[in-house]
Amino acid sequence: MKSLQLPPSKKSGKLALLPLAAVIFFTVSGGPYGIEPLIGYAGSWAIPLLFIIPLLWDIPCILAMLELNSMMPVEGGYYQWVKRGLGLRWAFYEGWWTWLYTFVDLAIYPVFFVEYAAFFFPGIETYKIPVCLAIIWINAGLNIRGIVSVGRSAVFLTILVMVPFLLLLLTGIIHPVEVMVLHPGATGGFSSFSMALYIIIWNYIGWDNASTYAGEVDRPVKSYLLSIMIAFSVIYIVYIVVTWLALNSGIPGETLTEKGIPYLGIVMSGKWLGALLSVGGMASMLGIFIAVLLSVSRVPAVMGSDKLIPKVFTRMHSRYQTPYVSIIVCAAVVSFLILWPFSDLLVIDISLYGAGIFLEFLALIRLRKIATLESRPFKIPLQQRGLVFLFMAPLLVFSIALGGVLLGSGQGFKSALIAIGAILSAQVAWYTIKKAKSKKRI
Repeated sequence: MKSLQLPPSKKSGKLALLPLAAVIFFTVSGGPYGIEPLIGYAGSWAIPLLFIIPLLWDIPCILAMLELNSMMPVEGGYYQWVKRGLGLRWAFYEGWWTWLYTFVDLAIYPVFFVEYAAFFFPGIETYKIPVCLAIIWINAGLNIRGIVSVGRSAVFLTILVMVPFLLLLLTGIIHPVEVMVLHPGATGGFSSFSMALYIIIWNYIGWDNASTYAGEVDRPVKSYLLSIMIAFSVIYIVYIVVTWLALNSGIPGETLTEKGIPYLGIVMSGKWLGALLSVGGMASMLGIFIAVLLSVSRVPAVMGSDKLIPKVFTRMHSRYQTPYVSIIVCAAVVSFLILWPFSDLLVIDISLYGAGIFLEFLALIRLRKIATLESRPFKIPLQQRGLVFLFMAPLLVFSIALGGVLLGSGQGFKSALIAIGAILSAQVAWYTIKKAKSKKRI
């Protein structure tokens, strides 16, 4: 693959390899920012979990996404896969759950931005709401301008995120710590362990989201394969290295959760590195918000074309040809969710995402049966039974995480109940849509 020959011309408006890798990096991760609570929940077990859980959770998700996307590299991505494999009703569930979980997910990042900005502007938390709203609507405007604009911004923000991290890594090499500091972690037992799983899963979700704009990517099959390989490798290494440095820094887990990665930089090298990591944190939150909003805004537009939601969502901007109504609605809903606490948003986010990802697994298995001869430039080298065993790994991880918060009396119990209610709301929404369609209101 001649990856260096992929940049788009001004006329094509297609997303090239490196911008795509940057957008996927932010769709899934955005750097080590957000991993901080893991040590408080898992203690010294954080490193083994970061080695194992991404392999059990992410590898099946990535493989499924690559096969389905190579078979159907179309606008709408996972919604179209489920529609083809399982039918329109399940596709609606997929779109509905993804829409809801992304609203919740997007509400996290503006708040984190304010927390990292507080390094430079103490007291900015007082103005959290207006700052968060500014972030939401400025990024909505950038998305309306189109995917190439988003891709260029993602490349620039990736540089801002990675440079401080590389300096942190260099500091750790120059001043190594030879003795592992024991971190007992939280005392909540199974509940704390499940929250640790939620933290890791949350920091690794979104591979399928990158499929929703496949129609806007130059050479999508090859570009997605290489871009995902780059993104996963970078994310996997970054999380493990930063967590290892944090464990060896002597910073208590509760302090790291409260003060974040910039405090790790201060402890290891001084305020200058803390300042750079704060800049990286702000860039990370902006990049994630841009990338995730890009992915979710394409799904309502496709659902609208299937008459599953009002057709107004299919309206395209006259100049930029982007689903501007969908983007505006997404931004408006997120504007109301920024007041929710992080732990509640986290559990709801992952529970909804898990429901959607398992529909994609079922769609892949079903498409292997009903579209056996259809071209798949990338195909998982397993038969039906092997696919079932492969997809049991993320199902097990998800079940343990959800079971822990439901069985415990900790902070995630109420959020898990809300998430289950949101999952069941897809059925209510489906019947409402059917009734509206029968009366020709949609």
